[in-house]
Amino acid sequence: MASTPPPVPFALARFRDGDVARLGLVVGDRVRAVDDADLGAGGLNEFLAAPDWQRLSTLAESTAGRWLALSEVTLIAPVEPRQVLQTGANYRQHVIELVAAGLTQDSSRTPDEARAFAAQLMDDRAANGEPYFFVGMPACVVGDDVPLKLPGYSDVHDWELELAVVIGREAFRVDREQAMGHVAGYTIVNDITTRDLVFRKDMKEIGTDWYRAKNAPGFLPTGPFLVPAAFVDAGDVRLRLELNGEVMQDATTRDLLFDIPSLVAGASQTMPLLPGDLLLTGSPAGNGQHWKRFLKDGDVMAGSIDGLGTQIVHVTAEAAE
Repeated sequence: MASTPPPVPFALARFRDGDVARLGLVVGDRVRAVDDADLGAGGLNEFLAAPDWQRLSTLAESTAGRWLALSEVTLIAPVEPRQVLQTGANYRQHVIELVAAGLTQDSSRTPDEARAFAAQLMDDRAANGEPYFFVGMPACVVGDDVPLKLPGYSDVHDWELELAVVIGREAFRVDREQAMGHVAGYTIVNDITTRDLVFRKDMKEIGTDWYRAKNAPGFLPTGPFLVPAAFVDAGDVRLRLELNGEVMQDATTRDLLFDIPSLVAGASQTMPLLPGDLLLTGSPAGNGQHWKRFLKDGDVMAGSIDGLGTQIVHVTAEAAE
């Protein structure tokens, strides 16, 4: 099963050319290599700092260059972020279900009362709260070409399909009204999580351990395409994850508690967001923890987001020692 190209005028990708990683311009089911002269910049991140999409649009309409079928090349992660920021608990319905599930353990509330109480909490958070961010490791960013190897130290590795913002112009302490001027485009990320490592068992007061739970090699399958922001209505796109052909996640970004301008603005208050950085926006309901079914050897995940194509992730188990 191959990655599906996005239905947009053009997109960017990276692919292997022998031992070299090349940046490519994708039009339909074809790709051609682009170099610094084509970009008018010294590499992808420099281009994203001041993207000239019209330049690439002109190139996309040209017959010049050597065009290859996407099926002929091996795509890799389409970005080279220096920072990866992740957003937690950002889909309203997902968090309502999680909170309600915990509340119903208290017999003082019926399931409907628990759900109504959780909904009120989320609406208050959206009105008066702030996004919740944590940091991922850029080294975990990989493409469709890298199988997801499940570490042998756990049996509860989970999926989380997410829309990821690709930062363009550097953003530092920007407000919500300015935020979208710093978004270059979007890509797909599957934020893999080892559930039994999320909360510390040796000292519960410390709380969550996102480093161990989310940062094993290959735990951020990314891409395969970087789509310019102008081609995507990111406030209303559908995310859909299939596991071995069965739909597990199916939601839209209309359900975000904090929208993309709010996330970019909020994340930029602490550290500058740099060109090419990834900002994950959260994952909707339907992960393995919900289904009580976790990833195992031989699984195939197909994650699709409107306008961004489809990402295919092949799962393998770490060989026993």
